[in-house]
Amino acid sequence: NPGSSRRCRWASIPGPNMREAASMYGTAVAIFLVILVAGTLELSWNVSYVQEDVHFQLLVRGLKAGVLFGMSDRGELENADLVVLWTDGGRSYFADAWSDQKGRIHLDNQQDYQLLQAQGTPDGLVLLFKRPFATCDPKDYLIEDGTVHLVYGILEEPFQSLEAINISSLHTGLQRVQLLKPEVPTPAVPADTRTMEIRAPDVLIPSEETTYWCYITELPQGFPRHHIVMYEPIITEGNEALVHHMEVFQCTATFESFPHFSGPCDSKMKPQRLSYCRHVLAAWALGAKAFYYPEEAGLAFGGPGSSRYLRLEVHYHNPLKIPGRRDSSGIRLYYTATLRRFDAGIMELGLVYTPVMAIPPKETAFVLTGYCTDKCTQLALPSSGVHIFASQLHTHLTGRKVVTVLARDGRETEIVNRDNHYSPHFQEIRMLKKVVSVHQGDVLITSCTYNTEDRKLATVGGFGILEEMCVNYVHYYPQTQLELCKSAVDPGFLQKYFHLVNRFNSEDFCTCPQATVPQQFASVPWNSFSRDVLRALYAFAPISMHCNRSSAVRFQGEWDLQPLPEIVSTLEEPTPHCPTRGAQSPAGPTVVNIGRGRA
Repeated sequence: NPGSSRRCRWASIPGPNMREAASMYGTAVAIFLVILVAGTLELSWNVSYVQEDVHFQLLVRGLKAGVLFGMSDRGELENADLVVLWTDGGRSYFADAWSDQKGRIHLDNQQDYQLLQAQGTPDGLVLLFKRPFATCDPKDYLIEDGTVHLVYGILEEPFQSLEAINISSLHTGLQRVQLLKPEVPTPAVPADTRTMEIRAPDVLIPSEETTYWCYITELPQGFPRHHIVMYEPIITEGNEALVHHMEVFQCTATFESFPHFSGPCDSKMKPQRLSYCRHVLAAWALGAKAFYYPEEAGLAFGGPGSSRYLRLEVHYHNPLKIPGRRDSSGIRLYYTATLRRFDAGIMELGLVYTPVMAIPPKETAFVLTGYCTDKCTQLALPSSGVHIFASQLHTHLTGRKVVTVLARDGRETEIVNRDNHYSPHFQEIRMLKKVVSVHQGDVLITSCTYNTEDRKLATVGGFGILEEMCVNYVHYYPQTQLELCKSAVDPGFLQKYFHLVNRFNSEDFCTCPQATVPQQFASVPWNSFSRDVLRALYAFAPISMHCNRSSAVRFQGEWDLQPLPEIVSTLEEPTPHCPTRGAQSPAGPTVVNIGRGRA
């Protein structure tokens, strides 16, 4: 039980402060543990939603002259919110600090990190300190529900002052975590649970940047109906950086059998029939861990009316084009014959994978939005609605923020999932703090913010790692026929945009209709006019809706040239709740006596 081992680590640090914290914060979420630097730094933390603060415990092995730890927007050491332990060769100090855009460190006028304990132990130095979620200090990081980029640095030698510390000379790094995990207990796995591994068959990973590998396998003959209650990734050792994301699909029961295949998904040798294997059973992406279904729901597979054939799709990201690497990664399913009350499902929200949705180059925060319209939910959802309990956000390399909002009767009512510091390198399936109910006629709006400052050409939507996606895989129950509810701008209106850009520019540029959409975007001269008009086009032009069944066929109806949903009232970002200042907050660094016993 990983939870119990984490508690042991925490409980092994003696002292009244720890006991006081445990009793005071009895409502706190269980302790989490992450290794920041193998063999050097180990971080545990404990969250109190009642007190709205986080207790951090940092174990420093082989302490030299100090350590800095903190948070920043994207994991950079510049413009970071830091806590620093350092020595001047005589005394040791602990202080709340911040770094400027040149990486210089300054003492924070408002000391919001409070040191509770510093203690030498046989394992190393243990620092116990706390900080509120929000401090309303402009130099401090706002701790939110989504991804947090933790940064650290090891001080190898004494410094006469905090300001003398030079970040560029330190051994530094970052680790991404979700600090504010929801208070959702891990459901017990039923006693009759069995496991099944769906793995790539010793694939030779192509020495290409992006490969989608497809593999067909099948369930045993006569495999009865079961519920999947949990699944987890199996990554071949050494390939952790190459396996970008994986999905297990079930094939349609329309066909009696499917040909066996193992090869690139875009291969000309791939049987056409594999396009009918689109019903999602499990979805994993880089950074995610084991996924549990709520006790009242499970994902059904097997039994009558269900195909025995499964398709594993593995996305390999091999930017260095490493040759000769073999892989047997996949997903381990945990399933039970004791069926739960509801069948669960996975639905894709956001943008269709199409080049008509594009981001101009040199943009710091360009937003694209995909819709699941009221027309689609009215037609495809049951009258009692569905309940979303988990969500996995997904973009490629330029994604910086993702949010899905629920709107009812033209008014945004609640956030389904939001990550203001989203990283494509940390795509967990996250349990929601609160189950979100979606009813017929509701609208789900998914917006992704992109940064293309380092790109010279437009970034178009598509499957390649250098193309972009904007997806929210929502996990919900009871399952419906609706598997994909996404949109894209109407292609005809995009052609009007290219025509307009052509008229305003010299004939050196050709965005002519006979070119492909990616070619047209590559020809656009990016200036304030072409950027603003594209932004305006996406904000008003009609959309093409994909309101799809798991068979990849749209629900009956007219889905092209659909108006954008009318939203008359939007949700505001919540205002941070500032804590009342305690008299105990020191004006400057705390002198720390590091020895055996507490300081």
